[in-house]
Amino acid sequence: MHYPFLPHGTRRFSMGFVLVSLMLGIMLPLAACGGGPAANTDTASSGPANLTYWGWIPGTDKMVALFNKTHPGIHVTWVQTPGGQPTYDKMFTAIKANNEPDLGQIEYQLLPNFESTGALVDLAQYGAGDLKSQFVPWTWNQVVLGNAIYAIPGDTGPLGMYYRSDLFKKYNIAVPTTWAQYADAAVKLHAADPNSYISDFAPKSGGWFTGLAWQNGSHFFGIDGQSWKVNVSNPQSQQVATFWQGLLDKKLVKTETDFTTGFYHDLGTGAIATWIGAPWTASSISTNVPSGKGLWSAAPIPQWEAGQTKDGNWGGSTEVVFKSSKHPKEAAEFAKWLYTNDDAIGIYITEAGAYPAKTAALDSKVLNSPNPYYNNQNLNDVFKPASTQVDATFQWGPTMNQFYLDLGDNFSNATNGKGTLTDALSATQTSTTTFMKKQGYSVSN
Repeated sequence: MHYPFLPHGTRRFSMGFVLVSLMLGIMLPLAACGGGPAANTDTASSGPANLTYWGWIPGTDKMVALFNKTHPGIHVTWVQTPGGQPTYDKMFTAIKANNEPDLGQIEYQLLPNFESTGALVDLAQYGAGDLKSQFVPWTWNQVVLGNAIYAIPGDTGPLGMYYRSDLFKKYNIAVPTTWAQYADAAVKLHAADPNSYISDFAPKSGGWFTGLAWQNGSHFFGIDGQSWKVNVSNPQSQQVATFWQGLLDKKLVKTETDFTTGFYHDLGTGAIATWIGAPWTASSISTNVPSGKGLWSAAPIPQWEAGQTKDGNWGGSTEVVFKSSKHPKEAAEFAKWLYTNDDAIGIYITEAGAYPAKTAALDSKVLNSPNPYYNNQNLNDVFKPASTQVDATFQWGPTMNQFYLDLGDNFSNATNGKGTLTDALSATQTSTTTFMKKQGYSVSN
């Protein structure tokens, strides 16, 4: 089963490479990534099955070394690639040339892009279905289409709220459990200190906003028979946009780019008092804001209605096997082992700060220990429950790169006074539908 789009051959190279070509103006050039090794040409009779794996997660070299030591019949060579889009550029180019590596790391939102090329191996034939019960349910739904399994879940990013507990205590502000309380806290905080804002609405952070909309039950994309449904401006996403527009209108949030020097400076000074983030956000704060030790804590993400326990996700990746592999069975064995072996996952957590998709791994001692930076709080008390509260029916679209570009541009217009955030959703709805149709996808609304 494939995501719906116009008929194609088994190796049709559809929108993926077109997307890359359109976006090169804002991405690192392919030449900067290097050509990479060719796909394997060795045979089973020549000794161990030699596999090549492209990915960027720190510590993967140690995970691979452990696998090679315990699997003498298979030898994996890890090729470290730049994180995110530069790696995907390289992969799409390799797919076009039928020259992919055996395995690759792909984030959840890009799986539809890659599946549409016909380049991914269905791992169900190699027993991947036996792993279903080991993973947080929503992650398994992300990698399955009908009876086909196109990836193995690796890590996740359920949302929580990091907050400056010192400021909340200083100004006698209760930690919000609902978004209404969050808005009230924004007013109280800014009134107490005009230089302090409850948060930052980063207009270019499409994955972050998607996670917020996801929590509210929003579905930007869906499948209707052999067609895609696009509904970016649905009532749930409009509610999220309207909420943040209200904070913007009252000048209670900042609008700077996240993950920048200025952004981290504001986290350190208290100019930004909360950050809705994922488990991996914890290390982002502690690494870039060392002066904040003992000033930050974490709490569950605010809910739209009191008593709810709903969440969204921001981040996470999977492992896929490409059809050019001469050893798909052995590659599938490695992919399954990588994200289910306890020792490998231990490395994944400690070296990369990853939050594993394997349910049992969420009970590991590494994740369940006091964190000195966060007032010795066990952050997993917040994120373990959150990981089970993510809507499992959420669906990514087949053109997420372009979607995020358009959403970011339209949100930037809104934060600069050109329309509202809800206008931005409507504009992105139109541009996404138009772009998908130009790429040959069938779209019904």
